[in-house]
Amino acid sequence: MELSEIEQRIVGCLLEKQSTTPEHYPLSLNALTNACNQKSNRDPVLSLNESDVLDALEQLQTKHIVLIDEGLSGRVNKYSHRFCNTEFSRLQFSEQQSAIICLLLLRGPQTPGELRTRSARLATFKQVSEVEQALEELQSQGYVKKLAREPGKRESRFIHLFQDTEQYAANTATSEVQRLENAELDSLLSEIEQLKRELAEIKQHLGL
Repeated sequence: MELSEIEQRIVGCLLEKQSTTPEHYPLSLNALTNACNQKSNRDPVLSLNESDVLDALEQLQTKHIVLIDEGLSGRVNKYSHRFCNTEFSRLQFSEQQSAIICLLLLRGPQTPGELRTRSARLATFKQVSEVEQALEELQSQGYVKKLAREPGKRESRFIHLFQDTEQYAANTATSEVQRLENAELDSLLSEIEQLKRELAEIKQHLGL
């Protein structure tokens, strides 16, 4: 199952709201768009309009991942998922596994420690080892992947595999190159400013 960035966000939001605010689930297009654009608990923060979300919902319907409850007599349409843990889905996760997948869909790569901290409203993890165990189970089933540990970091991050991982790797590499190029440019500009200050001091000393 390969989901676009917007599709990942939609599925993550439906999973989250089903668990945290079941009284408001399924979600209307307006509510789902607002959930996708939340500034908290989202990475990256997106700025989608209803047309963007509706286009992605249509793709998810084609993939049999989203169901629409068509509003009658003036009622608005409501959207629910059948991504996992339904009679229509082959994906059957425990509460802890579902929470991890939800967070990875909403916030991208994360460490076990981050997942435990951010999962309070979705599932109970008494200690990080429980997160690690759930991740190992998901990894053995081919739903998540452990990334190489970054220099200076104590924990490795995990990503979900409901995406084009090659494209993710390419985007990550591009971002890292841009970050390094910006860092080098900033360093060069800083050196130039330092040379300007030193030249000004020399001129002042010589009375020029």
